[in-house]
Amino acid sequence: MAMTEFRPVLDAGTILGESPVWSDRWLALFFVDITGRKLHRYEPVSGGHNVVSIDEDIGCVAPASDGGFIAGLRSGIWRLDAAGRKSCKLASNPEDIRTSRFNDGRVDPRGRLLAGTIDEPKAGAAACLYRLDGTKLSVLAKGLTTSNGLAFSPDGRTLYHSDTPRFVIYKYDYDVATGTVENRRIFAELEPTGTDRGRPDGAAVDAEGCYWTALYEGARVRRYDPGGRVMADYPVPARYPTMIAFGGTDRQTLFLTTANGEGGGVLYAADVGIGGLVPPEFVSEDHPK
Repeated sequence: MAMTEFRPVLDAGTILGESPVWSDRWLALFFVDITGRKLHRYEPVSGGHNVVSIDEDIGCVAPASDGGFIAGLRSGIWRLDAAGRKSCKLASNPEDIRTSRFNDGRVDPRGRLLAGTIDEPKAGAAACLYRLDGTKLSVLAKGLTTSNGLAFSPDGRTLYHSDTPRFVIYKYDYDVATGTVENRRIFAELEPTGTDRGRPDGAAVDAEGCYWTALYEGARVRRYDPGGRVMADYPVPARYPTMIAFGGTDRQTLFLTTANGEGGGVLYAADVGIGGLVPPEFVSEDHPK
């Protein structure tokens, strides 16, 4: 598979850039700055860049079918309007918001949001992975430190999920009809060394069913085949890559957010020889498919 190097496309100045998601509706990439409390919109064709400030930490965002957004914030799961402003809270964070906030999120093939939290002290494994149903949060996994790496296989029947500080990526059998998971097993496990603490952060799955993960503090993006075999590592000119997303009109551009630090705070992109999956939009109960 041909692939060019990651190149800087936008000096976004992110403190903790995360949650890139492509929208065919807007032909734009949306991403957040978690601790910088901003929602970014980047249009690759025109180079347009718009930033909306949020009044709290924002961990993830996804476009909604009604033209707005769904977002995981410190205080809970919120709807944002089309301009990116908070409009209403759907569910409160059931954990202690002094030490917990929502982190990585992903919309499933039926339009439901899955989002996990981070146990910021990283001491009690108090984080969880949740599924949002209307205004109710259901626990899909608990005992986590940093819920991350959510992605679905092309048929939607496999859910990938990582716990970043534990250097592990899991996979589950996913029931698309009910949004339930079972049969958790280890998909891949990384071994940190004294000079390499690259660990699995945000992720995406391509059209061939291969799983891509940004290795935080590892200055690279890794591609796994569906069986968990390492296919390739792609160097990144930033020490702290956070999450990738396929986008562009042919979905063959791999966008990458980064945290500040060596080469960070920048949005990068690379041209790949394979397309990504069409990201589903969030569907609220008031706007069923």
